[in-house]
Amino acid sequence: MHIHFIGIGGTGLSAMAKVMLEQGHIVTGSDRQYSPLMESIKRAGAQVFVGHNPEHVKGADIIVRSSAVPSDNVEVLAGIRAGIPVFKRKDFLHILTEGSLVVAVAGTHGKTTTTAMVAWLLTRLQQSPTFIVGGVINNLKTNAQAGNGKVFVIEADEYDRMFLGLEPDIAVITNIEYDHPDIYHTQMEYQDAFRDFVGQIVSHGVLIGCVDDANTAELLKQIDAQGVEVVSYGLVPHASDYWADEIATNQSGGYQFNFIKGGKVKAKVSLSIPGLHNVQNALGALIVVDQLSLPLNEAADLLGEFSGTGRRFEVRGEVNQIVIVDDYAHHPTEIKTTVRAAKAKFPGKRLWVVWQPHTYTRTINFYDEFKDAFHGVDHLIVTDVYAAREKKPKGFSIGNLVKEIKASRAVFMPNFSEIVDYLMDHLTSGDVLLVLSAGDAIEISESVLKKLEDVYGDMERKVRS
Repeated sequence: MHIHFIGIGGTGLSAMAKVMLEQGHIVTGSDRQYSPLMESIKRAGAQVFVGHNPEHVKGADIIVRSSAVPSDNVEVLAGIRAGIPVFKRKDFLHILTEGSLVVAVAGTHGKTTTTAMVAWLLTRLQQSPTFIVGGVINNLKTNAQAGNGKVFVIEADEYDRMFLGLEPDIAVITNIEYDHPDIYHTQMEYQDAFRDFVGQIVSHGVLIGCVDDANTAELLKQIDAQGVEVVSYGLVPHASDYWADEIATNQSGGYQFNFIKGGKVKAKVSLSIPGLHNVQNALGALIVVDQLSLPLNEAADLLGEFSGTGRRFEVRGEVNQIVIVDDYAHHPTEIKTTVRAAKAKFPGKRLWVVWQPHTYTRTINFYDEFKDAFHGVDHLIVTDVYAAREKKPKGFSIGNLVKEIKASRAVFMPNFSEIVDYLMDHLTSGDVLLVLSAGDAIEISESVLKKLEDVYGDMERKVRS
């Protein structure tokens, strides 16, 4: 089968394309601009095109388009005229997962890391899973893989209701907090989408939910009579079916804890990735392992080796004792969580944060929440909004928000090169730089790291000579 992907450079479609390639299908794809993911798919054997042209779809049996690709895209129209089925991601999922035991991980926050943990554990436990994750798994150096086993692990993205194309055998919900106001106009509409997702679970399937989150706890109460086994987890002892006990920080800056099931210690875990939220993520992943009747103690040991995913508290490098970290956080709750993790991981260090707001609708809808999201930050630099698919609303100014943000020092700098120069002038040994972006501000951390290496590399060479 020949599948053509429009928007193949994105996280979601590149992962789908990689799986289809590894399953032996012909893959072509196009995108507006070249990207590292597009390059990766090209190296894997796909033919890729920069820009959109009706000629690109010739010979395709199926066309899959990204949610960001409009209905009037020239390749979409060419496919329709040629009688080629054109699917959105959601509608293609039944083809992608057909015949598999589907483990789907959903939630506003934590779904990428939890999905990656499950994929990592099942891979190391010799299950050869197929998986699709919304970020590169550092241990496995990929965001997707076509395995030979029965299990298909997939990050169940709520954006554009993509996860409603899944029929999971096992579903995990990490939490439910209103997001994507460009798609869901009210909080109730957002919560209804998760309720619909739960309704997609197959008969006699399993729903695993974190009851530390009130919305998830409420959802679990509502679906008891639907022929689905409900399994709860959390950090509060005896409040759920599984929980974490004796939680404490460890020497690597992560957390260690006992994995409890039914009041009994089933495994001991020590994580190398920071943040209390990752204890919750690890609980969800271990419960999937337990539901699949795989060895928990071995899985717990493997979690200690898990080094996270790309752009989720990813330490890019350290030069002259200046640590540079990338994170995908773009929701106010995610930002708070990531800042707390940074303060815990690097106690006593001066924390610099560069924040690139993601979409105007999110920035405007969570305006007040963003004002309170940066407590504990010593220096905050805010870029222009990454518009993605949106147009700037009349009268909007990100500078006004920056003036109201509660941080020790907050400044607005629209130009990336200006930000890099400013950081090079002000970063000193012992500082931590945290770049928060779901857009292109990753360029900032890359540039700062390179410049620091150039400066201090030259100094070391001079000292040696």
